[in-house]
Amino acid sequence: MASVAVLGLGKMGSGIAQSLARSGHAVRGWNRSADKVQALAGQGITICASPAEAARDADVIISMVADDEASERVWLAADGALSAAKVGAFAIECSTISYGHVARLQREATGRGLRYIDCPVNGGPAVAAQGKIALLVGASSEDLAAARPVLEGFSGAILHFGAVGTGTAFKLINNLMGAVQIAGLAEGVALANRLGLDQKTLIAAIETGPCASPHVKRLVTGMVEGRQADVFALAIGLREKDARYALGMAQGVEQGMSVGDVAHRWYAAAKPAHGADDDSLLVATVVEKGGRV
Repeated sequence: MASVAVLGLGKMGSGIAQSLARSGHAVRGWNRSADKVQALAGQGITICASPAEAARDADVIISMVADDEASERVWLAADGALSAAKVGAFAIECSTISYGHVARLQREATGRGLRYIDCPVNGGPAVAAQGKIALLVGASSEDLAAARPVLEGFSGAILHFGAVGTGTAFKLINNLMGAVQIAGLAEGVALANRLGLDQKTLIAAIETGPCASPHVKRLVTGMVEGRQADVFALAIGLREKDARYALGMAQGVEQGMSVGDVAHRWYAAAKPAHGADDDSLLVATVVEKGGRV
């Protein structure tokens, strides 16, 4: 069993930490708001005062935070994980961060003798708590093989896309495609409601129709009824960030993303009022703006 540090014990990170502890690993954790995670101490997880304290002597260091700024803080601050990490440890970034930030973290980690694995995830908090999230990995085959016993302790699938950076590339593409689907659904629902279509029939038709992706099935009832979905998946502010990072990645290789750009503009418009809300409430902004962004 390994000594593992988990940095960021929010909805996703706490699930990862709990799954690793259940798997028999020695887990230390850090969270920006320590008072919110004291309950984890009774579940075999040692709560530390800084990322450096959590990372000291750890075999594996895992980060699960919101964005580039939070990732920089946990890894690169004066009391960040890299200031105390031992040579040969794994630095595993599970956060959804920008493509450029991945490259920077890899340089910093490998420059200090660590092995870096690019490892964003698919699956929400409930799946993380079950230890069944899918890992979207960018790493060398050798590093992935060596880290696999720990990765399997909190995942249900490990998808290896190639070298470092490819895991994040897929995650950003995937989340941008999700933004496109959800923005399209919000526009369609807003128009259907304006035209007076029967709501129960509308929901049933969309749920069983050819466009019924998992996103659509989760969101359609809440959107049609003008409320938040029953299952919270991703906040509007976080999907706006993911879409923005994806567009920046595309721009870096001179790839146009016209449909993705419109979807991002809807999320950017919704973020001031609904940034912390589930993205089912994107429809409220579509209605408010008359379908024009």
